[in-house]
Amino acid sequence: MKKFALILLIVCTALVLQAGQNTDVASWERQAQNVTIIRDTWGIPHVYGKTDADAVFGVIYAQAEDDFNRVETNYLNSMGRLAEAEGESAVFRDLRMKLFVDPTDLKAQYQKAPAWLKALMNAWADGLNYYLYTHPTVHPRVITRFEPWMALSFSEGSIGGDIEKVSLAQLEAFYGRSAETEPEAEEDLGDGYREPTGSNGAAIAPSNTTTHHALLLINPHTSFFFRAEAQMVSSEGLDAYGALTWGQFFIYQGFNDRVGWMHTSSGVDDSDEYLETVVRKGDSYFYRFGNEERPVKAEAITVPYKTATGMASRPFTIYRTGHGPVVRKAGDKWVSFRIMQEPLKALMQSYGRTKARTYKAFRETMELHTNSSNNTIYADADGNIAYFHGNFIPRRDPKFDWTRPVDGSDPATEWHGLLSVDETPKLFNPASGWLFNSNNWPWTSAGASSPKKADFPVYVETGGENPRGLHGTRVFDNRKDFTLDGLLAAAFDSYLPSFAADVPALVRAWDSLPAGDPLKVKTADAEAVLRGWDFRWAERSVPTSLAVYWGEDAGRRLAADIRKSGKSADDYIAEMAAPQPLVESLAAACDRLTADFGTWRTPWGDINRYQRNNGDIVQRFDDAAPSIPVGFTSSRWGSLASFGARTYPGTKKMYGTSGNSFVAVVEFGDRVRARAVSAGGESGDPKSPHFGDQALRYATGNLRDVYFYRDQLQGHIEREYKPGK
Repeated sequence: MKKFALILLIVCTALVLQAGQNTDVASWERQAQNVTIIRDTWGIPHVYGKTDADAVFGVIYAQAEDDFNRVETNYLNSMGRLAEAEGESAVFRDLRMKLFVDPTDLKAQYQKAPAWLKALMNAWADGLNYYLYTHPTVHPRVITRFEPWMALSFSEGSIGGDIEKVSLAQLEAFYGRSAETEPEAEEDLGDGYREPTGSNGAAIAPSNTTTHHALLLINPHTSFFFRAEAQMVSSEGLDAYGALTWGQFFIYQGFNDRVGWMHTSSGVDDSDEYLETVVRKGDSYFYRFGNEERPVKAEAITVPYKTATGMASRPFTIYRTGHGPVVRKAGDKWVSFRIMQEPLKALMQSYGRTKARTYKAFRETMELHTNSSNNTIYADADGNIAYFHGNFIPRRDPKFDWTRPVDGSDPATEWHGLLSVDETPKLFNPASGWLFNSNNWPWTSAGASSPKKADFPVYVETGGENPRGLHGTRVFDNRKDFTLDGLLAAAFDSYLPSFAADVPALVRAWDSLPAGDPLKVKTADAEAVLRGWDFRWAERSVPTSLAVYWGEDAGRRLAADIRKSGKSADDYIAEMAAPQPLVESLAAACDRLTADFGTWRTPWGDINRYQRNNGDIVQRFDDAAPSIPVGFTSSRWGSLASFGARTYPGTKKMYGTSGNSFVAVVEFGDRVRARAVSAGGESGDPKSPHFGDQALRYATGNLRDVYFYRDQLQGHIEREYKPGK
């Protein structure tokens, strides 16, 4: 009898589950009927829905078609579940995410969401689940069913974001062994020439254009294939085009028919470390705050991870103060980390700006203050251009140095709300008629019309000028004849300001060596090539090859002196470097080029290559496999078009993995007009014609026309279908 009851229970449970799935499928199929996906001849999805939720359902379904692996991987990372797919090596990366991302809290946030946003999150999960249902041969690595609340784990377009400021090495040093005795980990200082991260954005006012329409440059510098390209349209006023980070349902950098927006990483201080004075009493910890001793909250976190024989897990006891989770140790102090944690408001802002159709409406989305460390460049069809610096800047006592950990026991180090938009550096229709940001400080963002550093607290910008910022001023200032093509040409302007500053120092160094010096004799021909160079990159340029190899060697050779000087590498080389090491680096560059390529007279495009061999997120490069020459260089030399390339084990050529990814130029008027390109193509499937069909255009800056309006799609449609069909 008991056996019969157990069998009956199992059967009933299975029937209930089957009925639930059938209900889900019926609901998904009904929503799919409200969605039309048109793939243009580049494979880019233009998604049309009756409601915004329909458009979300369709765009995430299309993303999954193009690269489900990247969609899932981004959420494994954002929820701290990467080790479940990749093994024990990802355990501390997951722990770092779990310090800040709690599924229980996200589920509660989902329940509090306004009805319109909850409908979008529901549609997001339904679109992904419908994709998995209609593609039974696709096997997720971990997430077999998506739930609506998961969208809140990744509500801003930069994967990891502020959380990735926490050092994994120091986190492991603290939690991997004894929280009481483990010494502070050393930071890797590198060689002074780390690949810059960030983006370029520019806006040109009608006064500086021949058509008297505003122009916008969208040029994010990210790891390649980081974002998809799509259009989202609904009958509820949504009509946005641009780049979406895989797995998200909002256009992160793009435009609608009235406004456009571009984000660049900021040097704003939007997070802080606190030195906590911790004492132990019995089995508990307390931290000092003013005259009080407050309890340190201890919390158990378990990180599952994949092994060769199945799943295992690693338990941790983590600690939190009122400032945030403890992430490392500094001497006898624990260090807690405080950042913005507003996932619901962040998702509202990320989606809301895509529907803004005026400056006033766009500005209202900025009042949510959850775009964290990003600057925003804006242009619209009314002829307005604008710049917003950061979007989450805590109000602090300026007497403290907020670039360093502050004393957590001192109540004066507490945050006091946020700076308003009006209290932060910003621009609206500057008299210069242009604005530009390349992750540099805002004090040169519009030439003479730029915000003034003295008007703001020092913590609103902790960075400085960079070579791209200098280049931008050179390209945009005092010019009144911009067109869409002219803006595109500016975005790929080949001047390299770092070498324009540094190569003259090399020439002076070479001149200072005595005649007959063996080093001077050896490098005479190479020095003559650089002496006559115009400091512009080109695919067939030999001086570009020489300069890059010389610059990299000099950066490594002088790294310690550069750090001690407190100056940038360019300023140190141009102003302070001794002659001998500069010429020695030129000799080393010639030797390396000759050893690797047979001659130092090797054109840059023979070295600097784009290659994508498969759909893996991390590529393995091969000199024997096909690749494409790229003329532009790393942005470290001031190239506006960025191609972050280096050699890899087994290669002599340099292969790019980051830099220009999605690039667009946009003109606003009665009808929006745009051109764009995405690195490689739309699809992550090597068998797809859209895996590499944009690669040549990408490498040469030959952007294609964007088919924004339905009538523009005519004659350029590859297929039209509904999800699931």
